[in-house]
Amino acid sequence: MTHSSRPPQSQDLVAITSASNPQVKALKSLERKKGRREQNAFLAEGARLISEALAHEWEPVTVIFGPDGQSRPASQELIHQAENKGARPLLVNDRLLGSIARKENPQTLLATFRPKYRPLSELTKQDVASGTFVGLYQIRDPGNLGTILRTSDFAGVQGVILIGDCCDLYSLEAVRASMGSLFAMPIYFASEDEFLSWKQDTGIPMIAASMNGTVAHHEADYGDATLILMGNEQSGLPPHVEAACDTLSRIPMREGADSLNVGIATALMIYAALQKRGYDFT
Repeated sequence: MTHSSRPPQSQDLVAITSASNPQVKALKSLERKKGRREQNAFLAEGARLISEALAHEWEPVTVIFGPDGQSRPASQELIHQAENKGARPLLVNDRLLGSIARKENPQTLLATFRPKYRPLSELTKQDVASGTFVGLYQIRDPGNLGTILRTSDFAGVQGVILIGDCCDLYSLEAVRASMGSLFAMPIYFASEDEFLSWKQDTGIPMIAASMNGTVAHHEADYGDATLILMGNEQSGLPPHVEAACDTLSRIPMREGADSLNVGIATALMIYAALQKRGYDFT
């Protein structure tokens, strides 16, 4: 690993101990969407997530650590990597570390990063000629969103599209639930109108999970390229969006069962498509 020649700033820091410190206040405000928007930054907790973010060239803003993190060789390495990519180091005591992370027993290392907002227009007709893509229509639960990103990354999904009024991708809950997959997975943003227009322009076959489905999810024709569309946790997909789909599929369930968690339902759909392609991840 090659580092810049300048000495790491973190070696000369004095620990911040006051909750009224302006830097600490700014970091704590990242728990709210307003704070993330105002600062154009979000929080990632733990060495695993920070390592993933740096490996995928996300821009670090601040790297935050306690005395334990400062003294551990593995943490020191990540701190130096973040510094060399422009991050400002911040040493705080353990109490403030937990306050920033909103946990009683936080990881010894935190970092903030600049968010990315890829417009759907970046995803061209050529880009969607093969593989599986996932569209999420007004998903509201950050835990579900993070879980779907983790599954999509694991299963080799080519990209995830957030449509309309989804929950904040960069909330602490969504970032945690993704277990680092947020940094590896191409994620695109679109309004409902932008998405429907893009679908028409690209011609990608779209299959939705729906209670109105007429074919079992594992029997549907996913083809060489497929966009799997999943609806809102409470209301699913509106009729006009279902009408834009090429196939409506239904996940078989026992009579009298209520519903299936959207994270699990998405996983079933993704793996049905993957099975149809002989589990070919290319």
